[in-house]
Amino acid sequence: MATTQADLIKLAGTDVNTALAPEQYGPVITSAPFVFVDGTFNTRDLGLVPNSPLRANYAFRSGTLGGLTDNGKAVLTGKLGVKRVFDLRSPEERTSMPDPHIDGVENTWIQSSRPDSKPDLNRFVAGEGEAGYEDMYLEVIEVYAESWKAILEHVRDRPQDPFLVHCTAGRDRTGVFGGLLLALAGASEDAIATDWQLSRIGTEPVRAMLLEFARKGTDAYGDNQPGFYNLVNLKKSCWGAFVKALEKQYGGFEGFVTGELGFSQDDLAKIKRNLTSA
Repeated sequence: MATTQADLIKLAGTDVNTALAPEQYGPVITSAPFVFVDGTFNTRDLGLVPNSPLRANYAFRSGTLGGLTDNGKAVLTGKLGVKRVFDLRSPEERTSMPDPHIDGVENTWIQSSRPDSKPDLNRFVAGEGEAGYEDMYLEVIEVYAESWKAILEHVRDRPQDPFLVHCTAGRDRTGVFGGLLLALAGASEDAIATDWQLSRIGTEPVRAMLLEFARKGTDAYGDNQPGFYNLVNLKKSCWGAFVKALEKQYGGFEGFVTGELGFSQDDLAKIKRNLTSA
């Protein structure tokens, strides 16, 4: 039986301390808005997210592609028609798990302006971790500015070339990317937050690996360290706190695109048009 939108949103809100059973997440990650690409995880079409105004079969997001199989490559280039991949990872992440060569697909990686800071777990202790997410995601949007610029130039100039963006988990850096594109396409705050929270389901197959990745990335001494629990959860209030801080600092996603990335109003109009119509 197909998963309803209400069931999808409810499952995405599952606390990270509660493991999802394969029979819960399996049918979900093999149907829209997720796309099954063998050897990847957390892969989905931003145009198929519930209530997304973004056109389908154009902008995709995922976790690392390091385990991509030959069958996965065939799906990526054939069924999805992906022509370009943007990698948001650090040099160290890329060295440990390089992106595979895929015939006919252009790989784009742009060095971030500086290395990511280690999240300060003390900032994630209060509430559901809203202050920590504000700090973390404001840094992401600043540090990866040149990547955002390249992605939006692709949307402006190559509307017929589907593309995929990924990091390691496909939830934080890639989550900011998803929010950026959906916001420019005119998605509601609820639709954008839903896409962000869907990573709770999409990362479940690699749950243990990503928890370890988070421990190493914060030097946490254990899962019970104050703040760690809020960091690895995906609570809607945390996305909302980031969006509010983004509005205050840059005037929202649109203000960031024009004020910080240097796109003109004509560019912005073309980007919006290309996101919503072929």
